[in-house]
Amino acid sequence: MNEKNKISVVINTYNAEQHLEQVLEAVKDFDEILICDMESTDRTLEIAKKHDCRIVTFPKANHKSAEPARTFAIQEAANPWVLVVDADEIVTRELREELYRLVSQEDGAKGWYIPRINQFMGKPLKCAYPDYQLRFFIREGTEWPPYVHTFPKVNGPLDYLPKQRKELAFIHLANDSVHSIMEKDNRYSDNDVEKKAHKQWGTGALLWRPFWRFFKCYVMEGGWKDGPRGLIYAGLKGIYQFQLVAKMIERRQNKE
Repeated sequence: MNEKNKISVVINTYNAEQHLEQVLEAVKDFDEILICDMESTDRTLEIAKKHDCRIVTFPKANHKSAEPARTFAIQEAANPWVLVVDADEIVTRELREELYRLVSQEDGAKGWYIPRINQFMGKPLKCAYPDYQLRFFIREGTEWPPYVHTFPKVNGPLDYLPKQRKELAFIHLANDSVHSIMEKDNRYSDNDVEKKAHKQWGTGALLWRPFWRFFKCYVMEGGWKDGPRGLIYAGLKGIYQFQLVAKMIERRQNKE
């Protein structure tokens, strides 16, 4: 294979043993699997070594997410192209074949958004699809901001894999519950407060941002098609916005 068409799979991990065996089995036919571990204390490294992964370490320190380690992990990859996979995502055979086809083309995009199938309360959620993730890109010049809910900055044009072809989507193994979403949202909103510190949202945003996010998810994105699960999911989206704006107002008042 042409060296310039080789792909490294990069997986950031911290105590990721739950799904890692399945994830690594699905990516075994790529040119390299790089595990960037943040000092796991479970069987993560044992599983990675069993699958002959290359392992690098990024100190966990006080980091609450993998984002601070993303750029480090990407630059540690050995090949020109990088596919970033979470430790609970499955890469299908069709997706792997499509990515190699894309990098063999001349003058194509330098990064691609990949759709993702998410589960909530035990079933795939229609309103959460395609949930595009910018995870496949040229390694050179790419940087990932150290915040959750951000995408990498890629040096070149971007494109999207077609959402109609669901066989090209990541399969997200995490089966989110109401509890897990609310627990994660509390952590994510702490991070978002720092990222959006320049925003001057006030009391009005406590009303319109939650309402708009609920309406967008439930009506525009089709949450109603998912029945009660869709209604609950859309409500949680609205609650996140209320939580975020409330924390931003609290932060601003504490500074004053």
